[in-house]
Amino acid sequence: QVQLVESGGGLVQPGGSLRLSCVASGSTFSIGAMGWYRQAPGKERELVAGITVSGRANYVDSVKGRFTISRVNAKNTVYLQMNSLKPEDTARYYCNAEIYKSSWNDYWGQGTQVTVSS
Repeated sequence: QVQLVESGGGLVQPGGSLRLSCVASGSTFSIGAMGWYRQAPGKERELVAGITVSGRANYVDSVKGRFTISRVNAKNTVYLQMNSLKPEDTARYYCNAEIYKSSWNDYWGQGTQVTVSS
């Protein structure tokens, strides 16, 4: 069994910063690409940022220059540093990872709420 557990969400004022973390735990697995998605009420889930095993990152246009995704492979952890937050960034943020146990599958965390409001 592999689990992804996110942390770091919360309430922040516009212009503020938050850092999300996601740790993969379990036994005998390998991790491929990892990413952060978000879903706001009434909207579809969207990819915010993704990162390959080698560290190559990609971002949705709306967060470029404000968010930074990173990972520490030895700790099975991916981060999302979010700066200059805007009210439109308000959403539930989900960690995603491609994980190999007996085959490659997508795993999801339970999500962490980010609310940007004054």
